[in-house]
Amino acid sequence: MLLTLFTVLMRVMHLILGIGTPQNFPPPLPREEEQECFLRAEQGDEAARQKLILHNLRLVSHIVRKYYSTAKNAEDLVSIGTIGLCKAVDTFNIRNGAKFATYAAKCIQNEILMNFRSQKKLAAEVSINETIDMDRDGNPLTYIDVICSDEDIAEEVDRKMMTHKMRLYMAHCLSQREQQILIMRYGLDGVVPQTQKEIAEKLKISRSYVSRIEKSALEKMRAVLEGKTENPA
Repeated sequence: MLLTLFTVLMRVMHLILGIGTPQNFPPPLPREEEQECFLRAEQGDEAARQKLILHNLRLVSHIVRKYYSTAKNAEDLVSIGTIGLCKAVDTFNIRNGAKFATYAAKCIQNEILMNFRSQKKLAAEVSINETIDMDRDGNPLTYIDVICSDEDIAEEVDRKMMTHKMRLYMAHCLSQREQQILIMRYGLDGVVPQTQKEIAEKLKISRSYVSRIEKSALEKMRAVLEGKTENPA
């Protein structure tokens, strides 16, 4: 919004001043006059500041035409570059001995490059409320609709199917004691997972015995899954 307003103001100013083309931009100020304007601008002289901006607009146009001539939004880039020029005028220190044109050119380039990076970042972002399709009734279907329904349902169905299949395998190839220990050990059927020590205390058997039963049960399950023994499916 701010950039759009700035673009309109710049175009209006160009029309008022008769600088609609690069050839009509005011020429650069002589070095002595430029330094005087900077000194006045440091003291808060807005007229001197505006004069520095106006007489360096040619530099903005030159950079856009030289480096971004194929860009579709060349006029917008001139406005963006002008923002960089304004920053250059406000931050340039004449006491450093550098040429203002060199300093301003870097500021203008940086402002344009920052705009490109910003646009690229925005282009990669997707709103979860963005319409991606229409349902049978003609209502918009958004990303959030898909994320909040289909994916959760699919995961829940898949989890239940896998759990049911695993329980069939266990009932087919494991003893009641082996099933009980795996259920307690890995938290199946809604049971809270427990350590071998906790299971041993509840079943009143040794921890090493729990470990042997668990190992044996897992080997039987692995054999079924690898097809080495009969599959119950």
